[in-house]
Amino acid sequence: MSSDEKPATPRSLAEALRARDDGSLAALLRARPDLITPVPTDLTQLATRAGTRASVVRALERLDRFALQTAEALAVAADPAPYAELLALLAGDAGDPAVEAALPRALGTLREQALVWGGDDRLRLVRTARELLVPSPQHPSPTGLGPTVREATAGMSPVRIQEIVTAAGLPSTHDSVSAVTSLCALFTDRRRMAALLAEAPAESREVLSRLVWGPPYGQVTAEPAAHLRWLLDRGLLLPTAPGTVVLPREAALHLREGRAHRTVEPLPPVVEAAATHRAQVVDGTAAGQAYTALATIEELLKDWDEGGPTVMRAGGLSVRDLKRTAVALDVSEPIAAFWVELAYAAGLIASDGEADERYAATPAYDEWLEQPAAQRWTRLAEAWLAATRTPGLVGGRDVKERTLSALGPGLDRSAAPEVRHRVLTLLAGLPEGTSPSAESVLARLRWERPLRGPQQDDDLRARLARWTLSEVEMLGVTGRGALSGHGRALLGAPAPRRTPEEPEGPGDKLPVHHHAVPVEPLSPTEQATASAAAARLLAPLLPEPLDHVLLQADLTAVAPGPLRRPLADMLGVLADVESKGGATVYRFTPGSVRRALDSGRAASDLHAFLAEHSRTPIPQPLAYLIDDVARRHGHLRVGAASAYVRCDDDALLNEIMADKRAAGLRLRRLAPTVLATPADPAALLEGLRAMGLAPAAESAEGDVLITRAHAHRSPPRTAPAPVPDGPPVPDTTLLTAAIRAIRAGDLASTTPRKATTAPASGGELPRTSSAETLATMQAAVLTGEALWIGYVNAEGSASQRVIAPIRVEGGFVTAYDHTADEVRTYPLHRVTGVAELADGQS
Repeated sequence: MSSDEKPATPRSLAEALRARDDGSLAALLRARPDLITPVPTDLTQLATRAGTRASVVRALERLDRFALQTAEALAVAADPAPYAELLALLAGDAGDPAVEAALPRALGTLREQALVWGGDDRLRLVRTARELLVPSPQHPSPTGLGPTVREATAGMSPVRIQEIVTAAGLPSTHDSVSAVTSLCALFTDRRRMAALLAEAPAESREVLSRLVWGPPYGQVTAEPAAHLRWLLDRGLLLPTAPGTVVLPREAALHLREGRAHRTVEPLPPVVEAAATHRAQVVDGTAAGQAYTALATIEELLKDWDEGGPTVMRAGGLSVRDLKRTAVALDVSEPIAAFWVELAYAAGLIASDGEADERYAATPAYDEWLEQPAAQRWTRLAEAWLAATRTPGLVGGRDVKERTLSALGPGLDRSAAPEVRHRVLTLLAGLPEGTSPSAESVLARLRWERPLRGPQQDDDLRARLARWTLSEVEMLGVTGRGALSGHGRALLGAPAPRRTPEEPEGPGDKLPVHHHAVPVEPLSPTEQATASAAAARLLAPLLPEPLDHVLLQADLTAVAPGPLRRPLADMLGVLADVESKGGATVYRFTPGSVRRALDSGRAASDLHAFLAEHSRTPIPQPLAYLIDDVARRHGHLRVGAASAYVRCDDDALLNEIMADKRAAGLRLRRLAPTVLATPADPAALLEGLRAMGLAPAAESAEGDVLITRAHAHRSPPRTAPAPVPDGPPVPDTTLLTAAIRAIRAGDLASTTPRKATTAPASGGELPRTSSAETLATMQAAVLTGEALWIGYVNAEGSASQRVIAPIRVEGGFVTAYDHTADEVRTYPLHRVTGVAELADGQS
């Protein structure tokens, strides 16, 4: 082809794909990963797969609003349509500079995704896409347009068509085809159409104004009114069924001044700022909330340390257990569901799998606790980013009207990770310290993924976005609604620089600035690097754990900040948490002190512990409380008879026998210092403690039993795997290999071959005798020419290949296989035939 020659216009989508370079094919497979599963054998199969209904529907649903409007305009244009006609349908007769500027990008997107092919003079929408987008009574188009004149008059009697042509002031013709053509020409001629409508009665023009933007269908009676009859006689309303008429597409476009859509949105909505804060304030607020998130997860798992709630038969937490968890965490039930699901997504809790199945912490929780706080936070944030489980659905109903429970089935929504990533990307595109308005974020997401499916799908995406804005604040990714520095790092986005001219006040409308924010979620390796960077930024902002408390005279201790773990664990046994917040208040009670004594500590141990970790002297009331409880602790001993009580003080046993509260224990005296009961030891201990006593359990040998909390753990479990939204986006290595295989297969299927003694036709394998095959192979070794062969493998699968023979010996041919792009050895008896390539194709 000479340099002055223009490339031939492709006759099919397969030819258009064949003309693409590898980069363009890679962009197609990256945008539509379903096309590569499995890898097509050649470009013809790739084109066929790109035109299947399921693949086209998925591609259309992932277009932005203007790209989708461009496809809808092509669906109502001529097939093929020139670029000028498409532009006129979108910009109208008056034109629109914004549309003119944005159309090349939208058309480029449709071409890249193989939804449109052909040159600008012959734009073709893929047939399946046209069928999905073209207006029909069953599936109205978003354009609001109806059928063309030619489509609406199909099946109409020739006499009636001639009557319409005559009433419209056109000369009659000899056949229906030319009559319809004449009517179409009238409706698309702006000057003549304006003259025709100028003669219309006012009532007729009112009817047209109601139909012009859709729906284009209306109802008429058997005897229509005069103003309707005027429209029917001139073909401005055409019958489609008994009693139903439609405004033809050409007439509607004239009334719309050439526009296919009432409102064209070539540009994405601007994300508006709700407020602007200093970066230090944002980072500090986010870090504080990140620490609260860690503390909440620890509190949740500590509450479930000895075994959490039981697993319902259908899976998940019961409503009662979720309420108890919410009370324990001092949060609402939806927020409790979020924390429970977050711990589950991070692999920190799971079911134990035992007969009376319960939820429990996993061994990974103990490893997580030993990590630095910043690393623990990034593990939670990573799990949240990738999770498809959606806590916001808890309490709702599934399609079978069953209640969705926390940790139960039915919570996976494959769109969740994409929506979360996109919301955070929009936040990252704003100037530093800027929080967006929620409605502007939702408007932007609706433009990027306009509704094409059921209404509930759009509602789900909006709810996912709202939940994301709330969850990132609770998790500490944002502070005061603005993305924090460690939040940007988590996304792999560099921190932006604020320019002096950028607005500072609340309510300013801000464009979305792009600071190299990744469009797609990061790969595992990239995410690990980003998480490490986020941890480095967060670590200095988190409060340092303290090794002391402040004891007060009212039997309380105040922790002015987070405590080191050994101190916090011991204090959690010795005292009860009374209030939480910036400072935690612990209260000492007889029950809490007895709990510490039951765990094996002596009174002297408790005094030493408090003296070591208190910045204030031990108040006298607290010292008295510890000594008083310790003095009475173990004075009574409970063992197994079923159970017995022994005490050296027989007067105390007399008091117990006389106490009405002991009636339920059915005690009887065996000896002056021993009482027995049919109740078990645990019930006896609880009963005596309810009477204000401090009994201690003892073993069969008479030793005091020390009771410590038993940490119950599930077997090792992996975190729940996200449910993908279709095939994953292929990486560069897979794309390179797939494109090489497709190119090779295409070469094998399209390369011209010289005629053989038994020429193949219709895609059949070449057929030659064994002697001819061997002779041709040996000749090709000497000349270095490539051959086309048919080959049947050991499983009986037949294929066509292009090879360059290197050596023929021992019943095998060693050759460079252009199809596989490697040197291979083939048994000659499996080669069905061979043919030389046409001149210029080797």
